[in-house]
Amino acid sequence: MTFVDIGILDDIPERGARLVKTHAGTVAVFRTSAGQVYAVEDKCPHLAGPLSQGIVHGSRVTCPLHNLVIDLASGAAEGPNGGCVRTYPVQLKEGRIHLGLDAQPSEKVA
Repeated sequence: MTFVDIGILDDIPERGARLVKTHAGTVAVFRTSAGQVYAVEDKCPHLAGPLSQGIVHGSRVTCPLHNLVIDLASGAAEGPNGGCVRTYPVQLKEGRIHLGLDAQPSEKVA
């Protein structure tokens, strides 16, 4: 696991999100009103809605398309539709956010 510095904590407003483009896809990084930071893939498991545009409440986010609630810590969706989104580890160091990513797959040489 490689941790990548993605910016300053204060760049994300409380109860807001920022997007990070990675080799694994687009990651939504959330900051709660309690100052916790979570990172999940930016795709609701129901209809692939942009979770980064959802409403953050506590340690959950509500998808803006159909109100599916996602737990930011586990990635699990609440309710009958279920499902899960991928979560990413996050570290805070001296006011900066470090996102944990798997090593980028090496390209095959023909």
